[in-house]
Amino acid sequence: MFKNRILVSLLACSLFSPLAMADAKKDTEMLKLATTSGCMTCHSIEAGKPGPDGMKPIGPPWSDVSKQYKGKPGASEFLTRVVLEGSNPYSSHWKGKVSGLSMPPNAVAITEGNARQLVNWILAM
Repeated sequence: MFKNRILVSLLACSLFSPLAMADAKKDTEMLKLATTSGCMTCHSIEAGKPGPDGMKPIGPPWSDVSKQYKGKPGASEFLTRVVLEGSNPYSSHWKGKVSGLSMPPNAVAITEGNARQLVNWILAM
C-alpha cells in the first residue's frame, strides 16, 4: 500500500514538472502549426481515425510515421523534403494502408523551418 502511494506521488510530480509542462506546450504549438498548415486534413496523430466516407485514412497517422522512421539516419531531412516537395505515388510503402496515393507538395502552406520542427516532433513521438 505504501509503495503504491509513492508511485502515485512520483507520477503526479512528473506530470506537473517543468519538463512535462514544456512538452505539453510544445505539443500544443505543434498541433496548432499542423492544423493551420492543413496537415490534419489528411493525417491524425494516432491510428484508428477513419478517412472520408468510412474509407481508409487519407494519410498515415503520425504514430505510424514515427514507428517507421524513428532512429533512421537522415529521416528528418527525408521527411522534411516529402512535406515540402510531396511524395512519389509509385513507391509508397503506405499503399493499402491509406486511401491517398501520395503526399502533395506543401511548400506553399508551411515553411521549411516549420516543416522540420513538425517532422522532428513527429519523430519524437
